[in-house]
Amino acid sequence: MDQLSLIPVTALLIAANIIASLYALANRDFMEKNLFHVGPILEGKQWHRMLTSGFLHGGFLHLFVNMYVLFNFGGFVEQVVGTMNYLIIYFAALLGGNAWSLLENKKAYSYRALGASGATSGIVMAFILFRPFEPLMIFPIPFFMPAVVLGLLFLVVSAILAQRPNNSIGHEAHLGGALAGILATIVLVPGALSNFSTAVANALGGG
Repeated sequence: MDQLSLIPVTALLIAANIIASLYALANRDFMEKNLFHVGPILEGKQWHRMLTSGFLHGGFLHLFVNMYVLFNFGGFVEQVVGTMNYLIIYFAALLGGNAWSLLENKKAYSYRALGASGATSGIVMAFILFRPFEPLMIFPIPFFMPAVVLGLLFLVVSAILAQRPNNSIGHEAHLGGALAGILATIVLVPGALSNFSTAVANALGGG
């Protein structure tokens, strides 16, 4: 509890995701009216889905993974950039991910998606700007690698997989959210880019 008190926005976002997701899983009508669905968004102008879908999840494992990522990376970013900047980065990534998905799937009116992975992708990228050489590991890769390498790998893989038809994972949202998170962080915290550049230059130069 003491740790959560130091990262109140992250704790609030996690709580909001859990409450909304559990309610939606128990209420299919609520789920259907609030998930990301290209047809209702473009034809019905139901733009709220661009936001609400980011707080819904398709099951307990989906919810756990996204909240685990948010807890582990969001707390650090919140403390570094401040409450308001953190909120802007989070929602910029959430909306950026869904905007990218909408652009990629604008002709597929039946396309549906949900989850906070666009937002969490942006938060992870913000973390990487500040800690580019933090050792990280992601399933199924069984070893640690520098955060910046993992971030680049994530972007490349997401871009490739987003081009495959009939994906069950929203790689478009991952890519859009990651890029939006990077851009929002650089705009809101100009020192983030210089910190990243200096760290990379020192690593490459051995200094």
